Amino acid sequence: MAEKSPQGPRERYRAQVRAEIKEHAREQIATAGASALSLNAIAKQMGMSGPALYRYFAGRDELITELVRDAYRSLADAFRAASAPEADAAGLAHALRAWALADPQRYFLVYGTPVPGYRAPDDVTRIAAEIMATLLDAFTPPPPGGSGGPLQEHLAGHRDWAGDHPAPPAALRRALAFWTRLHGALSLELAGHFSGMGFDPAVLFAAELDSVLEH
Repeated sequence: MAEKSPQGPRERYRAQVRAEIKEHAREQIATAGASALSLNAIAKQMGMSGPALYRYFAGRDELITELVRDAYRSLADAFRAASAPEADAAGLAHALRAWALADPQRYFLVYGTPVPGYRAPDDVTRIAAEIMATLLDAFTPPPPGGSGGPLQEHLAGHRDWAGDHPAPPAALRRALAFWTRLHGALSLELAGHFSGMGFDPAVLFAAELDSVLEH
């Protein structure tokens, strides 16, 4: 099989400009949020006309999709590295927190307030499903014993969010508890709500993780 030919100067330049546009978009999102993203403002920062920038991204939603895709792919890769050779819930939790702390605005782009009017394309939702599947792997099979209560009974018939993963209801309950409780702690920490409260958010996160793993 012939090797793929390297990018020519035009392709390299296009990739460089797209990367610069995305960097300006991240800075703009960090300042005013994703809903305020403006391609015309980015064009002005880069000394380009609006129509010239639209040759690289067709519109706001395409640019947001690229950023969201990059974010989900980055977390999926972090989860994959943390789960080698097999998925472990504690390892995934630490990978999630490290990933979130490394770039809070990237975290809020995918786990913060949804952008009004924006809907992610199928390939992005597939990456999100890949992340959830790795988490479900870490909780399958669940430890023996315990009925799991009303939530576990509910999840037995409400499992669309798990896709076609064969995880039993007990694993679904534990994975969902992991996802909601740890994201809750992370979201509050990254938004600064723990500032001035006098405790270490890392210790709280670890306690939440221990609680999830014990039940």
